[in-house]
Amino acid sequence: MLAPISWPIPPAGYGPWEQVACNITEGLVALGHEVTLFAAAGSRSTATVVETTPYAMGTWPEAERNRRTAYDPTSGLLEGPPDSRVWEQLHIATVMQRAAAGEFEIVHSHLHVHALVFGRLIPCPLVSTLHGAAWVRPAHPIFLAYKDLPFVSLSYAERQLLPELNYVGNVYNGIRLEDFPFEADKDDYLLFAGRLSPEKGPAEAIEVARKAGRRLLIAGMIEPQYKEYYETKVSPHIDGQQVEYLGLLSQRDLAPYYRKAAAVLFMISWCEPCSMVGIETQASGTPIIGTRFGYLPELIRDGETGFLVDTTDEAAAAVDRLGDLSPAACRKNVEERFSVPVMARGYDAVYRSLVQAV
Repeated sequence: MLAPISWPIPPAGYGPWEQVACNITEGLVALGHEVTLFAAAGSRSTATVVETTPYAMGTWPEAERNRRTAYDPTSGLLEGPPDSRVWEQLHIATVMQRAAAGEFEIVHSHLHVHALVFGRLIPCPLVSTLHGAAWVRPAHPIFLAYKDLPFVSLSYAERQLLPELNYVGNVYNGIRLEDFPFEADKDDYLLFAGRLSPEKGPAEAIEVARKAGRRLLIAGMIEPQYKEYYETKVSPHIDGQQVEYLGLLSQRDLAPYYRKAAAVLFMISWCEPCSMVGIETQASGTPIIGTRFGYLPELIRDGETGFLVDTTDEAAAAVDRLGDLSPAACRKNVEERFSVPVMARGYDAVYRSLVQAV
């Protein structure tokens, strides 16, 4: 299991790709597989863990991360902060050298495009989970150069981003059900959780809440490239009363808000592959009001576990129909389709088909 190195496994806060790699690993161990997890320092797992970096990139000591790039006359070298590209290459090389020696039956990468170039150089299959990486058009040349390698999509919608790839399976993300307890008794607030970027729809969520006359809680990351968007489209509406910003919360800290929300607003405008937010919401017994983009039509059972809408007016009207939905149906949706055991069995089937084809 070739995990990302931005955060340790499991991540303490943000780190969706790391969390998926963690959940798959634990699920495979529970099925009886011998798994070696290659990850950043500080990682923990029931699998055999190989730490390939002295720190995760996101937990590297601040003094080193903030070191100014400058010539040091004492050493004669150009000094600077740690280079994530260098550490990622060493991380990948550690796995590939052992794979080349015949240690593994399969290598599973969660590293965007960065491991693909080694896929034809090792004797076992290299399978990659996309995590939405094909959304980035500048990455397409390398995807297309290695399109014959096996890829797993997180939803059938994700395949629209680059249909030319060799998809050998579709496996939805799965969560630990015990981390998101079921709650049938809801409050009246609406919730938005996710990156505060235009394609995620926080501004539209605010509009829906305003039209529906409901309080809206917002949780998520403000990325540097979207600071202007946040300051012009989101921040002016945050008044601590009808609209409240909770900051960037870990999954653990988000769980209580999922449980009590009347609904989570998912007004996305992009091909979201398989966000953990939607699955965690449904596991908590909470319905989703969302657009028809990405995996939402695959997740939401319209009129049963949420509502699919095309406009903010439709979304606001759907708020008045939330009483028609069953929290138990939301929970059952995840138990049957989006849990860690279901995900692990899906990857088990993918691995077996690839190994048998070698």
